[in-house]
Amino acid sequence: MPQIVEDEAMTIRLIYKLFLEGHTPSSIAKQLMSLNILSPTKRQKWPVSTVISILKNEKYKGDAILQKRYTTDFLTKKTKTNEGEVPQYYVENSHPAIIPPETFGLVQEEFARRKSKGGYTACQSCFSSRIICGDCGSAYGSKVWHAGSKYQHTVWQCNNKFKEKDKCSTPHLYDETIKKIFVEVMNHLIKNKAEIFENYRLMIEKLTDCQNLEEELKKVDEECSSIEMMVDAFVSENTRVAMDQEEYQRRYNTYAESYDKLRNRHMALTEEIRKREAQKNQIHDFLGILEKRDQLLTEFDETLWRRTILEMVVLSKDEVNFRFKDGAEIKWPMKGI
Repeated sequence: MPQIVEDEAMTIRLIYKLFLEGHTPSSIAKQLMSLNILSPTKRQKWPVSTVISILKNEKYKGDAILQKRYTTDFLTKKTKTNEGEVPQYYVENSHPAIIPPETFGLVQEEFARRKSKGGYTACQSCFSSRIICGDCGSAYGSKVWHAGSKYQHTVWQCNNKFKEKDKCSTPHLYDETIKKIFVEVMNHLIKNKAEIFENYRLMIEKLTDCQNLEEELKKVDEECSSIEMMVDAFVSENTRVAMDQEEYQRRYNTYAESYDKLRNRHMALTEEIRKREAQKNQIHDFLGILEKRDQLLTEFDETLWRRTILEMVVLSKDEVNFRFKDGAEIKWPMKGI
């Protein structure tokens, strides 16, 4: 059984931690090089592709996919990436884990979130891609006003504000405004965390209860297997007995249609179970962060922002809506800020 090399494991854990804090694979690679941490090939340079591979490799949570590659020629030992030519086998808990399965799941969800936003977002600011215009849905971008003068300052403004005929009515924001609102919201959560924990306890129980979904999934799999057997027998019969080919095609299409419906249902059930598991992991992560916070914030905490905030939607000059990674939302006034 493979053994964990603790020095290498520390690097893996650091990569996962930085990614969940909002850093891009490119930013992580640069940080690793600045810390003089060698890559898996013992080189100073960290390719971005290596960071991505580590973040997506199930082996770090203790699982393994067998036959990712296979031998095409046993004489020359030539191998090829398995693209469905031969079966693959997923083995859970095949070796000691470096990353908890929940953390691995959070990282995969974060990949999906960033992809839905159009790829890996820049990391010059923790606010990049997370401040959203409530009018058009576009991200806010940083703009320099009065460049080169003594009045020069940076603001955050909807990227599409002046691109359409009817410009967005959402206001521009200063860094300090965003930070102050976030501190207020987090302190509100910290003050009320006992109530929040109780509300989430009921939600977690519901998300954890997938028995009905799993029973239906099992039934769907059994029905799929049954149709596969009937189709195999039917095709075999057609090779042995003279059958009306129009009738054969009609019956075959009926089998295929039923099978496709079952497979679609199988995918829907699997996706629902995956979503519940992902949301449960996000909730546990959020509660874990909140549980460690006994003292109210006195200043903006960038790491806390990256770990908890999915988006801050600017609704108007008077109100914003915080969307947390666990699925919760809180509307917060901006008056007086």
